[in-house]
Parts: sequence; structure tokens; C-alpha cells
Amino acid sequence: MTTILVTGANGQLGSCIRDIAPTCEGLSFVFTTKEVFDISNKQLVQDYFSNKNFDYCINAAAYTNVEQAEKDAENAFRINAEGAKNLAEACATNSIILIHISTDYVFNGEKESPYTETDATDPINVYGASKLKGEQYVQEACAQHFILRTSWVYSQYGHNFLKTILKHAKAGNPLSITTEQTGAPTNANDLAAVTVALIKKNRQEFGVYHFSNEGKATWYDFAHEILTQHSQLTTTNLAKTEHYPTFAKRPKNSVLDTGKAIKVLGIETKDWKERLRSVMSILETT
Repeated sequence: MTTILVTGANGQLGSCIRDIAPTCEGLSFVFTTKEVFDISNKQLVQDYFSNKNFDYCINAAAYTNVEQAEKDAENAFRINAEGAKNLAEACATNSIILIHISTDYVFNGEKESPYTETDATDPINVYGASKLKGEQYVQEACAQHFILRTSWVYSQYGHNFLKTILKHAKAGNPLSITTEQTGAPTNANDLAAVTVALIKKNRQEFGVYHFSNEGKATWYDFAHEILTQHSQLTTTNLAKTEHYPTFAKRPKNSVLDTGKAIKVLGIETKDWKERLRSVMSILETT
């Protein structure tokens, strides 16, 4: 039996992994939340790992509020950087494979084509900087690691762009959505499936990989597709805006090139509009 620790179990990715866990024969999952397992507490992490026998750790715990991070850099780095370091060190000590989730926001967004794993990182906001530092700690401390960078994650769980758009549209509120940023909306259920597949297939090609759904969109495109796919909503109250003021700077282009993950790990990617439809069907029946 392969035993896997999942941190951040109440987040989008953690919740999606929890959904598929019962179907994973031969895999045993232990789900932890920040309330009982604070990854930024080094001693707690070390003690926890020394008393357990894990084969893998999926680090889905993160400080993800991009706007708030600008005003709360200390906590963003405490969780995204120091927390990742604590897990990486504990994994290395106990010969555990670490799967660490990172972000497209480690890039500055100035590149016109999709970002590859070998492109230079240059985050332009605190969130991106804290996640990049976490990546660096993982690479330094734990040889057996997978770093999965992903983008624009949404799901049927938690707070995300999809659910925010639906909430405002159902309330009849006008929606002014930016066309200034381009990325790839990614279904967290797919990210969960890919993460678990690495374990099922016992992949050993450690390193940094990009995973997102196929295609690209602006935030306006994403919102338009959400409303178009909904059976009872229209795009009447939806408008484009070139610039939407935010406290944190955002990369103009953060589309990820997933070619390495497809070639090396055998990962499959699917069209983002198709994968949006699967979550929309869940939300329309709940």
C-alpha cells in the first residue's frame, strides 16, 4: 500500500483529490488541513513525519490570495516559501517523494509565447515571489521532487473566478472583465488526476513541469464562456475592459507550455472549454 500525505486538504486541489481517493486502489491518503497541520511550523512538520510512514507528500497548501499577499507578504512567504522548505526537508530526511504545486505567476508575463520550464522566472507580485522561493527551497532540499506549475485554477469547490462570475451573473450585477491578461483556465479535477497519476505510475523523472488545460483565454474570454455554457444565464451584462485596476500586478501572458509534461510524464491535456463544461454540469445540479 502506497501512503500519501495531502496538505491543504480543504482547498480546491485537496478537495478534488479527496473525491478521487476512494477509486485509487493500492493508494492510502491522509488529508491534513492548516488547522491541524501548519506547514510553516518546522518542528511540527518534523515531528509529524518522523511518527508516520509516508511514501509521497502532495503539497496543496498555499497562500493564494494574490491581492492580500501584497499587504501581507510575511504570511505569504511563511506559508508558500518556509512551509514548502519545511516539507521538503522532512521529505528528504524520510525518503519521501514530494509533489509541490506552484504557479504561472513565477513569470513576469512579458513573453509573447507560452512559457517553458527553462524560461527565466521573474515574478512581479508578492504571491509569485513567495511561490518561486518555495520552488527554490524544494529544489535545494529534496532531490526526489516534482514541481507542478499550473494556472488559473477553478473547480466546484472554494472561492474562484468561475464561482464569482456565476454569483454576480445570477444576481444581475454588471460584469466588467479585463482583456489585459491571457492564461489557461485549469480544472482542478484534472490537476488532481494528473497528480495522482504520477504516483500510480511511479514516475521517477523528477523536476519542474507545467500543467494546464489546453488553449488560452483572457479573463473576459473565460467569463464569456462561463455564461455561454450556463443554461439560464446570458452575456447581456458582460462588458470588456482593457484595464481593471488591481493592487497586485498581474502577468500579461502566463500561458504555460505543457510539452515537457506530455512527452516525459505521459500526461494528457484537454481543451479548457471542454473541461469547464464538466464543472458547470456539477454546479448546475447542486
